[in-house]
Amino acid sequence: MFSSLEQLKQFCQKNQIKMIDFKMIDLFGRWRHLTIPAERFNEETLKSGIGFDGSNYGYAPIEKSDMVFIPDLHTAVMEPFADVATISMIGDVYVIGDSPKSFDQYPRTVAQRAEEYMKSTGIADEMRIGPEFEFYVFDHVSFQTKQNECSYKIDAEQAEWNSNNNEVQNLGYKVPLKNGYHMSLPMDILYNLRSEMCLLLEERGIEVKYHHHEVGGPGQSEIEIESGPLLKMADNTMMIKYVVKNAAFKAGKSATFMPKPLLGEAGSGMHVHMHLFKNGNPVFYDANGYSGLSQTALYFIGGLLNHAPALCALTNPSTNSYKRLIPGYEAPVSICFATANRSAVVRIPDYARSPHQKRFEIRNPDATCNPYYAYAAILMAGLDGIEQKMDPTKLGFGPYDINLYNLPKKEQSKIKSLPYSLDQALDALQEDHEFLLKGGVFPPKLIEIWLEKKRKEVRGFNMCPHPQEFALYYDL
Repeated sequence: MFSSLEQLKQFCQKNQIKMIDFKMIDLFGRWRHLTIPAERFNEETLKSGIGFDGSNYGYAPIEKSDMVFIPDLHTAVMEPFADVATISMIGDVYVIGDSPKSFDQYPRTVAQRAEEYMKSTGIADEMRIGPEFEFYVFDHVSFQTKQNECSYKIDAEQAEWNSNNNEVQNLGYKVPLKNGYHMSLPMDILYNLRSEMCLLLEERGIEVKYHHHEVGGPGQSEIEIESGPLLKMADNTMMIKYVVKNAAFKAGKSATFMPKPLLGEAGSGMHVHMHLFKNGNPVFYDANGYSGLSQTALYFIGGLLNHAPALCALTNPSTNSYKRLIPGYEAPVSICFATANRSAVVRIPDYARSPHQKRFEIRNPDATCNPYYAYAAILMAGLDGIEQKMDPTKLGFGPYDINLYNLPKKEQSKIKSLPYSLDQALDALQEDHEFLLKGGVFPPKLIEIWLEKKRKEVRGFNMCPHPQEFALYYDL
């Protein structure tokens, strides 16, 4: 938004901006923030930054936790949810020392280094990605975990379970189970809210391709955006999640990107479309190749599929992620590739046929990921595939241009599957992460901390008795 401090000051004066809000990213991909009066923002802020305790963000041990946040003026936008006129911006984190240096574990730093490594290989100078954002919007969410009680309750006005609700006025238009795809008004009661979300995004420079009701009957939605460079799209991912959740909250509703909040309903993924360019020319296109893809593109796919189990620890980093990655819900479980096949981990859209549109998507990620780590890891896996010439067909990954769910069990057993738990994914990352360390993109300490903290999450989850266990075992 701004290229100089003077531009920022002039804008603040003209628009009576009172506050400047700084948003930092913690280890797991949540925004934290702090705010200063607009008149306190000066050259020293841009030079020396604002100090904070990094240990509370999940990164550094207490004895080495002092860090500084230096804002990036180019990321400044109007804060859409503050009552006081506020400018919001993100930036980068540096470690304090004789000469401050960028903090190698910080998500934006990792994404930047991934882009730098890509350029250093000579393979491409730009990776463009286009995520799809699926989420649910509910009218009521409550949950608790106690020593003697574990429960959650969700409600959505449009859900079919409310068809017989006589406690409030009921107009009868409900969305059937797993039947919400492109549902129209009056059943699509979230239409106006999604349009408001999209307008907020457009005002902040995020180009929206379209929005619609998704498959899940009780309020599942999708917003898809135009593709862009890796770092920018990671920044945009944070903004999209922020806008969706806060716009819903402002409307008296609750939005979640949780992969599987409802039993028996469609889960929410974050499919990531990708293509590489060099000097403005597409790297992935070859009119004579399989589905119009170049050999380089196929090697990239080979890298994605070969490292898919390890990638899951970063692209699907929640225990809930693996309740979505099950057969029968358009979520991939088979490590393979194909054209126009939504049951494969890597899908090549059949409608994207021109050289600059030719791309593919990885379908297993979900929005519980830290997008900077996830997108950087996807790029590094693909580059490793190119560098090691990982032919996906020779490696047994397809193409499988059939519905994999309909394959006989004997044939299905020949195709490797994604991890079925976060524990399995973390084991895979522990065994297979050398490709992430190339060029210093992912520091070893980051992998170590990620594994340690995520394993602690899993242990805590596994310790909790589950209501279904009472149904299965209480009487034994």
